Amino acid sequence: MPTRRHLLTTALAVALLRPGPARAAIAPGPFEVTRTEAEWRAMLTETQFAVMREGATERAYTSDLLGEERPGLYHCRGCDLPLYDAAAKYDSGTGWPSFRDVLPDAIGTMEDRQLIFILRTECHCRRCGSHLGHIFDDGPEPTGLRHCLNGVSLVFRPAA
Repeated sequence: MPTRRHLLTTALAVALLRPGPARAAIAPGPFEVTRTEAEWRAMLTETQFAVMREGATERAYTSDLLGEERPGLYHCRGCDLPLYDAAAKYDSGTGWPSFRDVLPDAIGTMEDRQLIFILRTECHCRRCGSHLGHIFDDGPEPTGLRHCLNGVSLVFRPAA
């Protein structure tokens, strides 16, 4: 016969291992730029679609943008909205392009509770809703923020 301790331990394990509440793959709209799933798939690679439209994360240290150091702007791959200035980019040592600040009115945020015991802030393009990455409060001054982004969600446009 199971003991009370066994029942409590089992109940706790089930609660911790159960998937959290379902969340949308991208932020809820409406957005200025909209496309059908077929249109998104036609314009994006499989990895880009998984990250931008389904909320996946690219593998660390795989982005060509990690070593990019020229002045310029980082745009949304989905709608070409300027999001981040290269002057705000820094090497966070995480394996993803990281920025201490964002351009005005460029992104939206929402809670991401995909990981047990961890609440993250997800960021997305405010114009098309594409998933960009997450924002953490362990960045450098003056903002103290780290916008940790998927390089596949971005297009770099060098300054003229």
